[in-house]
Amino acid sequence: MRILIKVLRNFVIVVVALFVGLSAFFHFVHYPNVIAAVRLGLAPASKTPTLMPWHTVTPSTTPIVWPTGTEQMPTTVKYKGQDISWDQFLQKSYTNAFLVVRNGVITYEYYNTKGGMTKTSLLPSYSMAKTLTSLVIGQLVTQGKIQESDTFVSFFPQWKTGTSFDKVTIQSLLDMEAGVGVTDNYPDGPTGWGVAIAQMYATTDMNWFMSHNRMMLEAPDTKPDYRSVDTQMLGLIIQKVTGGTVSNYFSKNFWQPIGATTAATWNVDHINGHEKTFCCFNATARDYALIGQLVLNKGKAGGQELISPAWMKRISTPVVKLDYGWGYGAQVWHPYPGIDLAEGLHGQQIFMDPATNTVVVKLSDYPNGDDPQDAISAVLYQIDRRK
Repeated sequence: MRILIKVLRNFVIVVVALFVGLSAFFHFVHYPNVIAAVRLGLAPASKTPTLMPWHTVTPSTTPIVWPTGTEQMPTTVKYKGQDISWDQFLQKSYTNAFLVVRNGVITYEYYNTKGGMTKTSLLPSYSMAKTLTSLVIGQLVTQGKIQESDTFVSFFPQWKTGTSFDKVTIQSLLDMEAGVGVTDNYPDGPTGWGVAIAQMYATTDMNWFMSHNRMMLEAPDTKPDYRSVDTQMLGLIIQKVTGGTVSNYFSKNFWQPIGATTAATWNVDHINGHEKTFCCFNATARDYALIGQLVLNKGKAGGQELISPAWMKRISTPVVKLDYGWGYGAQVWHPYPGIDLAEGLHGQQIFMDPATNTVVVKLSDYPNGDDPQDAISAVLYQIDRRK
């Protein structure tokens, strides 16, 4: 009995010490409290929108009413080198929502109702938010409020380092050529929560994060490498230039004009703080499709030009090659010639094909370590171009 009591006492001491140690570390790196951070780290993608604070992105007062049609999906699709049934694809690719829009008409719509998903479910964008951030940057460039040649530190002189960090431009950030040393080596499990990208995702103080993460891995414009910190820096510039939150600007200048039906959310470090513009936008599948339709409509919606012809060309033109050998430019992927793609971790995609006037939205719950974006886009391309 004494041995059991001693073991239990030692176990409690270890647990308390671990909790105290983690609490001290989390406080130091400006994480949420331990319990909140653990919940965020372990949650599937679809459960993350309410695990961080958010700003609301107000929808339109005259939302669009989607026309609907009927389209049968193919009996089989080729996925990861195998021919599988359509239902198997939806299940094996952890699909929460799948939407096909052709010529402005929803022709196919699926939701994982067993998982509680419906057309009103707010589902996370992850890095699809990068494309939304680029649309805002494009408007500011068009308005002459910023130029791609502007350096980041021209907006934030307090963060000058006297290194090549001071030469990072908006163009460098847009095309993932900044060289800032926060790599996207997403951690797998609690052991990786201390890496910089995890800190940026969970941080409660983005200013603190940036002030401690300005080391450079290479000089700007010398090596393209996909790094989410680039988009976060663009978000900080947006706030500095507009004098308000990214959510409010995006709501007024995009979400409402495209006729969004549902209030979206954008997760922030803290209320009235900074949107996490490299990720963390949350919306319905139908409203994500409106972003795709805006691109197909050459930047026009409701009689307004939201994306200028010059910026349409910018986001539709690959500048560098990144993962899978895909083209990339201005925060938009180009997996196939003529295809524009907004893509996010855990299997989120807005697939846009101007040639066929088709938008495909897929929102997923891929677990960490199993995120085959190339295999997903290959299926979406099959759907898009099938006869």
